[in-house]
Amino acid sequence: MDNLRYWLGFNVVRGIGPVRLRALIERFGDVRAAWEAPQSALQEAKLDRRSLRNLLKARRQVDLDQLLRKVEVEGVQVFTWESADYPSLLWEIDDAPPVLFVKGTLTPADEWAVAMVGTRKSTVYGKELAQRLAGDLARNEITVVSGLARGIDGIAHRAALVAGGRTLAVLGCGVDHIYPPEHRRLAQDIIANGALISDYPLGTPPEGKNFPPRNRIISGLSLGVVVIEAGERSGALITADFAAEQGREVFALPGNVLSPASKGCNRLLKDGAAVVTEVQDILETLHLNQVVEKKVARQLLPSNATETLIFENLSTTPTHVDALSREIDLPVETVSSTLVMMELKGLVRQAGPMRYVSAHESRVEYEITPAIAREDEGTA
Repeated sequence: MDNLRYWLGFNVVRGIGPVRLRALIERFGDVRAAWEAPQSALQEAKLDRRSLRNLLKARRQVDLDQLLRKVEVEGVQVFTWESADYPSLLWEIDDAPPVLFVKGTLTPADEWAVAMVGTRKSTVYGKELAQRLAGDLARNEITVVSGLARGIDGIAHRAALVAGGRTLAVLGCGVDHIYPPEHRRLAQDIIANGALISDYPLGTPPEGKNFPPRNRIISGLSLGVVVIEAGERSGALITADFAAEQGREVFALPGNVLSPASKGCNRLLKDGAAVVTEVQDILETLHLNQVVEKKVARQLLPSNATETLIFENLSTTPTHVDALSREIDLPVETVSSTLVMMELKGLVRQAGPMRYVSAHESRVEYEITPAIAREDEGTA
């Protein structure tokens, strides 16, 4: 909590996003030291001229205590890279946001999440399938993630709530702004049964440029992304692109080849997206048929020395069972059977045939991640 003010400070500096902030933390040791570093040291750290100018200006003008007070007044939770309960799925992506603002609650159950996105101008067909699939996901205790937009997003959130499930809405503005305004009641219901999430500072208005970058968080919070309907230039396709880059499964609902609302989905299917016509397509592909059993097992099954040893030798990089067996000097049969139990607990996840990753990677150390095509720009 002592460092939270500095995380909030960096969050309002344009030009310092995940890549540059990781580099600064690596250089200076922690986020406070990076914020307070002398100008000469920041120059030596090869911070570009524009970012350096913006940082120095923020240090002069931004009241860090006021940022903290605003968070408290709004009743918002803040998760940073230092937070032990930062969402583990989101942590896996290269450009995980350094700061997340959350209004509502995030729970361990939200690790079993599927995103559902689509056009704002949905057809009767799209609305019906979105409602059916989102409701079925919720009834199978899968958290539904979307963007609170008009059309498919709003339908997916509502269907999950009606089914008694949880849903997360990722915003292209601060969590203290509800957009579109007609979704204010829906937003309140989401807060009561999930959360509103954003990496944008409180007070950020819903500007058009904010929405494409936030889509990486929608896919990053999810095991897979379901595109219900999408035109040729739909924002839902941006979410699908992020999902593919992040190694997440992409599903698309096949549609009428003559319908503009289905052109994006049909193109995704041509490009290799998985076909979805019923919820079982999603559950089977993502190995989510036993989510209820996994949640019970996480609470009931005890840990042991073998599980601990396996967990300590897994990371977010997929490891083959044979390689893991050699690394910890245990029989393959023992490793395989233990991994099955650990997957039921939610401690590990399959990442391919006989390959596993940790579902709770340590976040104490920071690693420099390669810059992606979308180099840091603002808080997105």
